[in-house]
Amino acid sequence: MKLVSLPEAPPTILVVDDDQFIRELLRRVMEKEGYKVVEATNGEQGLDVYKRHKPHLVILDALMPVMDGFTCCKHLHKLSDEASPDSENLEENLEENLQAQGLQGVSKTPVLMITNLDDPASVDRALAVGATDYITKPIHLAVLRQRVRRLIQQFQLYQQFEQANRECLRLATLDGLTGVANRRRFDEYLDDEWRRMIREESPLSLILCNIDFFKKYNDTYGHQAGENCLQQVADALRFCVKRSVGLVARYGGEEFAIVLPNTTTIGASLVAEELRSLVHGLKITHAASAVSEYVTLSLGVASLYPEPDTPPAKLVAEADMALYQAKASGRNRYVAKV
Repeated sequence: MKLVSLPEAPPTILVVDDDQFIRELLRRVMEKEGYKVVEATNGEQGLDVYKRHKPHLVILDALMPVMDGFTCCKHLHKLSDEASPDSENLEENLEENLQAQGLQGVSKTPVLMITNLDDPASVDRALAVGATDYITKPIHLAVLRQRVRRLIQQFQLYQQFEQANRECLRLATLDGLTGVANRRRFDEYLDDEWRRMIREESPLSLILCNIDFFKKYNDTYGHQAGENCLQQVADALRFCVKRSVGLVARYGGEEFAIVLPNTTTIGASLVAEELRSLVHGLKITHAASAVSEYVTLSLGVASLYPEPDTPPAKLVAEADMALYQAKASGRNRYVAKV
């Protein structure tokens, strides 16, 4: 059977104008060019339509009742900012790469403002509030088509580059063997969440866990089996700790780290015991272990209310001490630093 690829959906244009004649004119012209058109009669309605359709371009009249185009343009930029990445470091890296490609300044949905020909002050104001470009009344249709085509092509190019770049950045923060976050991503995430918990005055917890007698496991079963063991353990940790709850990272060798924002010692201890039980339940045979016939984990738990004058390293140090105590007291268990 021959597979037929589905055509891509046409770009969507949002037309915001209180003049019905202008809206109908722009609809006919844009649909003839192959675009999908959605409409709004004022800025307030335009924001609602924008949220539903996420258009590739907004054609926005400057002067309208209820909410004018200048105010609407400001709000549109805020809505675009809400879709930006959570990580400040990823955002900075993306912006650097975009600038290198000459795509800076096109990250937001482009806005083409409609102004009056005899009102240069409106043009200045439109650009000041973030409009990408403008056209004047009476509208010259050939100019309109050219500017719409250019803005949409530029925005689509940005989206393609952004998607590819984000995928590269995502892969750069993953551990190649286990697929969980790598040490670089752990450090970034811990710093980000430390600052966020300071602002929110909330607790931040860290679990450090180590596969018991992993060197003996490698010596007994070989490095390939050791890699398979690491992958199975990582999958179990990732399954237990949902992305919306925290981050699972390979801290180094056979050691993993779990960062849990907005989590107290009690909550983190419950997670640690669940992780310990889950890995033991995998029943990965470990004949060289001194504590079980299967692979087990030792875990250290620490929780703090981050403060501006305290570095995240303090949380890591306390979790590491708790892990040491878990190993010293018999392994296959967790110890929470109180």
